[in-house]
Amino acid sequence: MFAYTIDCVDIATGWSEQRAVWGKGETDVLEQIKQIEKSLPFSLLGFDSDNGSEFLNYHLLRHFAQRQHPVQFTRSRAYHKDDNAHVEQKNWTHVRQWLGYQRLDDPKVVPLLNNLYRQEWRLFHNFFCPSVKLLSKERIGSKTIKHHDRPKTPYQRILESPHISLNIKQSLSKQLEKLNPFVLRDAMEKRLKKILNPSPSSSSFQRSLG
Repeated sequence: MFAYTIDCVDIATGWSEQRAVWGKGETDVLEQIKQIEKSLPFSLLGFDSDNGSEFLNYHLLRHFAQRQHPVQFTRSRAYHKDDNAHVEQKNWTHVRQWLGYQRLDDPKVVPLLNNLYRQEWRLFHNFFCPSVKLLSKERIGSKTIKHHDRPKTPYQRILESPHISLNIKQSLSKQLEKLNPFVLRDAMEKRLKKILNPSPSSSSFQRSLG
């Protein structure tokens, strides 16, 4: 048993939300996904899961399908390389960049991770970290030529979206006025030190083999 991070990324805007759970219990995972949905600045139209655990996906299917306005639910084939290649962060996520590949085997890290994810983490990555989106790709001879747009933050992509209301855009703009990326990053690094450098009384952190 060790801590997992649920990593959700919006295909259209790149907006991302993360939550930590202990193990793969369907109850905790579903609860955190509900919390993620509440945190999004837009409504979900679809949800694509790359998790291969069937018992978990049936719970998710009921959650998204049995509601007044159903959300389209799809699942990629389990353990099939590049099945979710259309989802940004698939192979190199914010989580891996910041936390590395080690397994956190102390359940005490879960609330610490969630405090980080719900506060400074989501603000820093969604308001201040730009990324490019793949617009098209074509194969010329033996090479694949990819065309990307210019780097933009998820916040900027939301402002440009005609599908998100003006009220939400104004609310996000007001929130941005109160944020300082240097303060957020400093707070993140302090929280990460507590997570990655536990006290001697805590159980050991094991290196992941994968």
